[in-house]
Amino acid sequence: MITHKKIGFLGGGAMCEALIGGIISRGLVKPSQLTIYDIIPERLHYLRERFGVHTAESSRSVASSSDVLFLTVKPQVMPSLLAEIGKNVPKKTLVVSIAAGIKISTLEKYLVGVPVIRVMPNTPVAVGEGMAAVSRGTYADETAASMISEIFSAVGRSVLVDESMMDAVTGLSGSGPAFFFLMLDALSDAGVRVGFSRQNALLMSAQTMLGAAKMVLETGEHPGKLKDMVTSPGGTAITGVHMLETHSIRAALIEAVVAATARSRDMGKEQ
Repeated sequence: MITHKKIGFLGGGAMCEALIGGIISRGLVKPSQLTIYDIIPERLHYLRERFGVHTAESSRSVASSSDVLFLTVKPQVMPSLLAEIGKNVPKKTLVVSIAAGIKISTLEKYLVGVPVIRVMPNTPVAVGEGMAAVSRGTYADETAASMISEIFSAVGRSVLVDESMMDAVTGLSGSGPAFFFLMLDALSDAGVRVGFSRQNALLMSAQTMLGAAKMVLETGEHPGKLKDMVTSPGGTAITGVHMLETHSIRAALIEAVVAATARSRDMGKEQ
């Protein structure tokens, strides 16, 4: 669906780099279809040299010439960017925002009559294993939403959600990598405690977490069932699970997601 479209990016940071790397490597687009603008010339030079994409000298020129326009700037920059490009975006252009806390209503206020899609990706898009939630605005149809889902699936997986769920997305998949990094840090400490080198402890912990997640995704089995397959009667795994339950690991994780979701709502109000 995006084979012959001109795709623009305003903001050449890490998320932009991950996205263009993913869609180029998957063959969804050719580098010649992509144009990027960033306020830092060195960043544009790097992206041009690495991917062979076009770069521009102004945000307005990218906004006026793109079929699909990605707004990949930080939330605090978004209001000034929207004010700058609002009148330059054609009504046929599909605009995609990844700025946390910036609601579709805010985007549509500046981009009158323009189809808008809001996306909440997480940081593992940088290694092609991200999770992105996609919500469409008033003028964006299902075809447009499917196209954007395809793009984000090039760097992981995607799901279509109602915008009202975006704070919950931020609390779960947006903040989730931090929770898993914390667990990995603790597991690697445990590995060192029982005698492994730090390097081996971290490798074993990370690969074990990766493998467990892949089993859930590829088998489609409930994680509880997969847990039961590991925990033999009176064995080591059930002994460890019992210890985790004693320390309320389930409640702690649930409360972490609920708290992160609440904070996302508060930040949205502040925006």
